[in-house]
Amino acid sequence: MKFTLIICTYMRPEPLLKLLQSVQKQSLYPDEILIIDGSTNNETAKVLTQNQFQNLKYFLVDNTNRGLTRQRNFGISKVDMTSEVVCFLDDDTVLEIDYFEKLLKTYSIYPQALGVGGYIVNETQWKYVGDHFEPKLSEFYFDGWKRKDGSRFVLRKKSGLDSDCPPGYASLFSHGRSVGFLPPTGKVYKVEMIMGGVSSFRKEVFDSIQFSTYFEGYGLYEDADFCLRVSKVGQLYLNTAAKLSHHHADSGRPNQYQYGKMVVRNGWYVWRVKNPKPDLKDKLKWHLITILLTIIKFSNTFTTTNKKAAFTESIGRFIGWWSLIFNKPK
Repeated sequence: MKFTLIICTYMRPEPLLKLLQSVQKQSLYPDEILIIDGSTNNETAKVLTQNQFQNLKYFLVDNTNRGLTRQRNFGISKVDMTSEVVCFLDDDTVLEIDYFEKLLKTYSIYPQALGVGGYIVNETQWKYVGDHFEPKLSEFYFDGWKRKDGSRFVLRKKSGLDSDCPPGYASLFSHGRSVGFLPPTGKVYKVEMIMGGVSSFRKEVFDSIQFSTYFEGYGLYEDADFCLRVSKVGQLYLNTAAKLSHHHADSGRPNQYQYGKMVVRNGWYVWRVKNPKPDLKDKLKWHLITILLTIIKFSNTFTTTNKKAAFTESIGRFIGWWSLIFNKPK
């Protein structure tokens, strides 16, 4: 299958170079690589001039097309007509040597697939425990594997507010578990959402669905919104054998206050994409979980080393939640 790789980047020349070096080593190499650069300097262009990569095309966008969703839509408009699959990667990821080979093979195994996600291996420690395992309250168990559960999920379990869906699916009150809660089994799982920075879609999907420009700048949850809309017309999959690492570069991220507001307001937007007309029970659960997570983030002000970041994010979350009373996202 002919496929295109789109990498949207912003002020991250060194992480981008590491990613491209891992792409260069792939057992299956992209037919074209489109770099969509929203940087406000020429450092990324300079790095790409000094380091040549086969099939690479570079585009520096102005303010009109700057921001993750706009850059993705711009990149889609530049994809070669003969490409069958469009892949997206965050600029701070690094691929294992057979990433594209495993990813593209999924489309052959599941011809009905509209999209396939890759699997991040460096963020969670899993342990195989076999079938019939009874997890503790502080553990999450799925398909024979267990991992430590975060404090927010432990509190949600105690409060009866845990997700009622498997990983990769959003419940009717949202706040589900991401595909990061799928274990490293090497299997392919049906899902409703994949992570945008390690995703791929059939090119035909973009004939009718684009990334929403509601998600400005950093674009938090823009991938959830897009995938939920795609899932309404076809099936998505997550291939845990298509492996890569995510190194979370700090450059190009919003400040913690703005991030906190985005968590709540963008989260509300995505919830209503999944469930446009929630009943009273779903509304109550969404707000209770949002308040609980805000309290947890505020408590980190007293328990973590980065107290200022925890405090400003919690304030952003609170202001974001309060703003929903007067100004809901549209």
